[in-house]
Amino acid sequence: MKKLLMAVSVLLIIAIGFAGCSKADEGGSTAGAPKKVFATIGTGGLTGVYYPTGGAISRIVNQKEAEYGLKVTVESTGGSVFNINAVLSGDLEFGIAQSDRQSQALKGEAEWSDRGPQEDLMAVCALHPESITLVAADDAGIRTIEDLRGKRVNIGDPGSGNRGNAIDALSTAGLDWEKDIQAEQLKAVESAKLLQDGRIDAYFYTVGHPNGSVLEATSGTRKVRFIPITNVDNLIQEFPYYARSVIPKSLYPSATNEGDVATYGVKATLVTSARVSEDIVYAVTKEIFDNLEDFKALHPAFMVLTKENMLEGNTAPYHPGALKYFKEAGLIK
Repeated sequence: MKKLLMAVSVLLIIAIGFAGCSKADEGGSTAGAPKKVFATIGTGGLTGVYYPTGGAISRIVNQKEAEYGLKVTVESTGGSVFNINAVLSGDLEFGIAQSDRQSQALKGEAEWSDRGPQEDLMAVCALHPESITLVAADDAGIRTIEDLRGKRVNIGDPGSGNRGNAIDALSTAGLDWEKDIQAEQLKAVESAKLLQDGRIDAYFYTVGHPNGSVLEATSGTRKVRFIPITNVDNLIQEFPYYARSVIPKSLYPSATNEGDVATYGVKATLVTSARVSEDIVYAVTKEIFDNLEDFKALHPAFMVLTKENMLEGNTAPYHPGALKYFKEAGLIK
């Protein structure tokens, strides 16, 4: 009996010792280091600008992974609407979305009309401009947007942001898309081939530059030019998610324009949810802005970015983490 009691006592001592060692090891391995958390950015298709934008953000932030205890990853998604919904549901911490979609979700319009205002949606910052780009064949005799009257024009597929932007541009020029042009309603990515094949005279494409599809259109055998869209003061006043932009001629050397082309557009914006922690959003915002020159070097679409214009085009309230950084940096009082 004494031997049994002694054996049990020894086993208890060994078990307690192992438990103590285990806790000591756990505490020792994490002492002084922040607990690692993960945050995912929803982007877009692999061939667009959203995906490399998310990659550029993650690369910048992950350089200080050990300091923040934060690992940022990127996910290819269906784009703006998907990203906003995934952020609001908690499936993503961040998402890239057009500024007009940000505004519509906040107000409960368009795809969100049945669900009402999405008040948990919050802005981090604006990113690269997405210009409403009007591409026309030289031989079609189009030099202004008003010259589209009677022409075959692809405005984009129903339900697309591109189509809505095109209709706004036409309306501003006094053109009714249903009566004054021969409207095609196909995906914008199909437009380059349609233009080069002579099946359309012009097309609208809301996109960040440089863009592979637009480059394809300007590099074909049929000569192509960009058409300026400039009479937009009232439009921008009515819809503050629009902003003026420029298409650099240097990005499309085969286009027949002599210089840069003025237009307007939306912005790609980085959005998040009110439920994402202030520390995470602060870290991401700080690293983007503190390393802006390095960030700009990661993609040609970022060349026009400034700290000031990255605060334009946001309609949702700033997340407290982003606002904390902007105030520290003197960008917002």
